[in-house]
Amino acid sequence: MDGICDDLEAETDALGDVIEDLSEAQWRLPTPAAGWDSRDTMIHLGMTDWVATAAVADPERFEDIKASAARGETELHSAAGIDFAPMSGAQIWEWLRAERAKMLEAVRPLGNKDRIGWFGPSMGARSFVTARLMETWSHGHDVADTHGRVLPRTQRLRHVAHIGVSTRGWSYANRGREVPSDPVRVELAAPNGDLWTWGPLEAVNVVRGDAYDFCLAVTQRRHHTETTLSLTGPLATEWMDIAQAFAGPATDAASRRAA
Repeated sequence: MDGICDDLEAETDALGDVIEDLSEAQWRLPTPAAGWDSRDTMIHLGMTDWVATAAVADPERFEDIKASAARGETELHSAAGIDFAPMSGAQIWEWLRAERAKMLEAVRPLGNKDRIGWFGPSMGARSFVTARLMETWSHGHDVADTHGRVLPRTQRLRHVAHIGVSTRGWSYANRGREVPSDPVRVELAAPNGDLWTWGPLEAVNVVRGDAYDFCLAVTQRRHHTETTLSLTGPLATEWMDIAQAFAGPATDAASRRAA
């Protein structure tokens, strides 16, 4: 667990470098995520960490929080006892950092496969933290894009790419579509020059390209046609058209962007 927790800390630091000198006016600029500015993005990340800590440390309390979440964002914020309205962007960031530290402190002692209750099925502890890293990276891109800044391309992308590959079936099921039985092979060039691969070598359908581009596509920060990914076979294209590495209603890269 220490390795993935250390990587999440590093990803958080990278996001901090992007936002450390934003003015209050910049904090309120709309991001590519429809309806969200940079403040909203940090509130979302921090609230998820707050809930995650409860899920690990106090499962009974988590069930109450889950009920609040079902009633809406306002109810959830009330459950946390936080009024974000008077807070500056910088103050929200410091609050997020504190919530993330609490969450990491709660999960570090767990085993990789210890189960944590969540909004859908329970998750293994390592997968749970990996999902937090993926979400930090993807939402961090919304903020970086807003302000013309760049997140570093690191080996931590493997975590995001792995979730992207693992959620191929979810991308279909979430749309009420049958999951194809034929495999898709994925071959990605890592930031350090390594080749990351998933799926059988003999697969007819293949996704090839840069790991960074693949991560952008599966988190719907870019449509695959806006990347350098090379797709071979109809199932590779079909998957990339609907790829969704995160939970929630079915969306696509175009619909999640601001008008």
